[in-house]
Amino acid sequence: MSKFANIRDLFAMLKREEKILTDFFEKRKLNGLKYDYVSDVLENQDDRIKYLVDKEVIREHSDTFELDELYISFFEQALDANEEINISYINENIETIKQNINYYVNEKGETKRNEYIRKIKNTLRNIGVITIHNVIDLKRNVENTYKTEANYKNKKLKLQNFDKKSNDINSLILQSEKLIDENESSFFAATLDDELQTIISNLKVSLDKSKHNLIEIKKQIINFLNQIQAQSIFIDKLRKIKYLKDQVTLKSSTDFIEVLKKKNDLVFDTAPQYPLKLSLVALQTDEAVRESILKIAARKKCGIKIQRPIAEIISSELLDTKTEEEIFINHEVIKNAFLASGYSNLLDYMETYKYPKEVNFEDIILIYCQLVSLYETDLVFNGEYQEKNGVNFAIVTHKQ
Repeated sequence: MSKFANIRDLFAMLKREEKILTDFFEKRKLNGLKYDYVSDVLENQDDRIKYLVDKEVIREHSDTFELDELYISFFEQALDANEEINISYINENIETIKQNINYYVNEKGETKRNEYIRKIKNTLRNIGVITIHNVIDLKRNVENTYKTEANYKNKKLKLQNFDKKSNDINSLILQSEKLIDENESSFFAATLDDELQTIISNLKVSLDKSKHNLIEIKKQIINFLNQIQAQSIFIDKLRKIKYLKDQVTLKSSTDFIEVLKKKNDLVFDTAPQYPLKLSLVALQTDEAVRESILKIAARKKCGIKIQRPIAEIISSELLDTKTEEEIFINHEVIKNAFLASGYSNLLDYMETYKYPKEVNFEDIILIYCQLVSLYETDLVFNGEYQEKNGVNFAIVTHKQ
């Protein structure tokens, strides 16, 4: 087995096997992926599977494959999807800062001193980021455990362990603050590095927020543990009552009946029922109501078949076909006839035109305006006017 020779090969593998690595990470909580599934995703190329196994990207267990823990940890940290609370990182970072401070004090060369300062800056940043992530992960795990853990004993144990984790995180926060306070007046002040001072200021804010959040988390843990304890007491009492009932000694051994008689809780009342009467019109016409009735009838198995009402016979008068004829004026025919005629005045021609139906003077005015509007490119207005029956008309001619 061999690791990657350089980072370029690693990136090439991540890009090439993006699909299968995504599946491995998304299903990391399952018991691995079957060989047939992995082979199908990798297009039945067994050499690609062998390559991933040789590079220790995936691990083979019988007929299944799992993503290596190194890549799971990397993806979880990069995507902020981790659930494990690892406080050892903070402790290691605190020790790393102490060591680099000593190295810086003992070093005389400016280049090496700058290198130690850079490491101290990065480590201080890591302390802030890791602390906040641990607090967020702790809160999420506490809530998920209380809501999803079905085993009572395990739920209680996990919450108690999370309480210890919160104490450990708080202890490391205090150590980090002590480290900063002890060196703030000596080492950090002597470096005269503005960036370092900004990092320290941001770290103080992060640590302060983390402490306040830890207080709320501890309150939540205590509240959850109290609720579990109360539920446990209730379940124990319920089990005892069931045991006495099964032994037919509940009434003789306890004052069960007298206690229930004194109870006036709403849960003991009969649930009221309010009948709802639907209108006959809705029952006959609403399709949704009909579907509901059919479902209820099928569930009740009443055997009554519901038939649609038969419509009334359509009157024969409504089936008789009648034809209506309407005579309309064809404007294009009139326009073409005018252009082909010897008339130079459209109005004069329209007075002599034989219309397919009887028209009066007002109809001629309407047709005249329609022709001028529809065929303005074929007709010409010369700017003169003429009067007919008290109405002024613009003289319209055709193009020569």
